[in-house]
Amino acid sequence: MKIAINEQFGDVEKIKIIETELPKLSTDEVLIKVKSAGLNPKDVLIRKGKFKLLIGRRFPQPIGFDFSGIIEDPNKSSYKKGNKVFGMINGWRGRCCAEYVNVKEGELYKMPENISFEEAAGIPLAGQTSLQAIRDIGNLSQGKKILINGASGGVGTLAIQIAKEIGGEVTTISSSKNLEFCKSLGADNTISYEEKNILELDTKFDIIYDVFGNLSFRKVVSILTSKGRYITTVPKPAIFKEQFFNLFRRRKAKMIYVKSNKKYLKWFNEKISARRIKPVIDKIFDFSEIKAAQKHIESKRAKGKVILKMNTTPNKA
Repeated sequence: MKIAINEQFGDVEKIKIIETELPKLSTDEVLIKVKSAGLNPKDVLIRKGKFKLLIGRRFPQPIGFDFSGIIEDPNKSSYKKGNKVFGMINGWRGRCCAEYVNVKEGELYKMPENISFEEAAGIPLAGQTSLQAIRDIGNLSQGKKILINGASGGVGTLAIQIAKEIGGEVTTISSSKNLEFCKSLGADNTISYEEKNILELDTKFDIIYDVFGNLSFRKVVSILTSKGRYITTVPKPAIFKEQFFNLFRRRKAKMIYVKSNKKYLKWFNEKISARRIKPVIDKIFDFSEIKAAQKHIESKRAKGKVILKMNTTPNKA
């Protein structure tokens, strides 16, 4: 089978598509024929060596954590061959940008019937990240105020919809050109970072969800409510220090560590099936175009998710 790997840490030229054997299954795994794979900033950061301590320096390193596809070998699971599924593998060593992937049964769920494989592949990592951050860590509830920074990207577009589904009052930060886009996804208030300094806002927020990663707890603490929470998806040294000081203050700084679990994927299946939440795709690339796809993510200009279509084209990467 074909699989995309990083040969070394570095730029996109370190990415190759190689031939390898089908993965061997553990007792709790199923084999999936991948139809689409979702790409994420996590893939770029890993390639650039930002998580060397977590993943080590052993190469090649397979790429990708999100997938949608068809059960090829159900093994000892409750699934049947041919079932359509989507999910995300846990940990720091990806392998979903491939023709086949082995996945633990607890990291996948049946795919919503009313969306495509490409749309389904964009949900698991971004969606579970935002659901766990907003609902589980942030404790968002009806009427509470949330500010989403970086709202027009893959994680942000789902965060808007999740927060509205829970009942929050949503304010987004994006570029001026994306204000209407954020509003179309349900944002109650939209702010252009090009036109307004958020620290001058009169409003205080119960949650500040920093997807883009250019804010900090110290910077925004003045616009948090007395028990407000700053939650970031971007691992930086400052956030680890701030989490220690949470022991001594009411306002909290949190880092989201997403964990794939079928109960969260079931939540998305139900909400998407009921048309309460919709996937947002920026661009679909062929598998052979994975270098261009990761370059597009690095531009930080994507409106929604970047997806690889696993069409098993000739090896051109």
